[in-house]
Amino acid sequence: MFVLVEMVDTVRIPPWNFQKKLNDAITEELNKKLANKVVYKVGLCVCLYDITKLDDSYIFPGDGASHTKVDFRYVVFHPFLDEILVGKIKYCSQEGVYVTMGFFDDVLIPPESLQQPAKFDETEQVWLWEYETDEGAHDLYMDQGEEIRFRVTDEVFLDTSPSGPAPATVDTPTGPGQPKPPTPEESGQKKEAPYTLIGTICEPGLGLLSWWNN
Repeated sequence: MFVLVEMVDTVRIPPWNFQKKLNDAITEELNKKLANKVVYKVGLCVCLYDITKLDDSYIFPGDGASHTKVDFRYVVFHPFLDEILVGKIKYCSQEGVYVTMGFFDDVLIPPESLQQPAKFDETEQVWLWEYETDEGAHDLYMDQGEEIRFRVTDEVFLDTSPSGPAPATVDTPTGPGQPKPPTPEESGQKKEAPYTLIGTICEPGLGLLSWWNN
């Protein structure tokens, strides 16, 4: 689930941090830059593990800060495929069941990876498993907050780095009393996650079966 990733970066230390030890100042800057950030094709950065190499520090003309090339290892959340993890149901939608692990919320279990037969209850906005028994079928709801075990089957990285300035648009004047067209943020467009795990429910799944048997 967690891996150590070797990285290299040039760390800028501002003058007001010169009173700190160099290692402490670099640790603070690296965590400020990387902690809780997704690095493309690497994973979710958690915290600095250690510093393996420090080059000489330089101060460039026009900038009072020091610049130091640093080799370091960072703790990264990046589960391997087929790893089994535990989380809780965050919410359900037609796209599937969204799971949170507390520190990571972008886990999706699509409908075809749920325990079958499964169906979506439009009224309750939850998925349910039609559990067959000798007495007939019983609907076991996948409620919010229910603990769930899932196997990682795929991962999706989305490059969210800036791609350049947006194309110029011509503002069309609006008449008196007419509202301005909404911005993408105001129109409620869904923001895509930079890193998403795709999973499938593990048997017996959801803890629902053990709950029913008890």
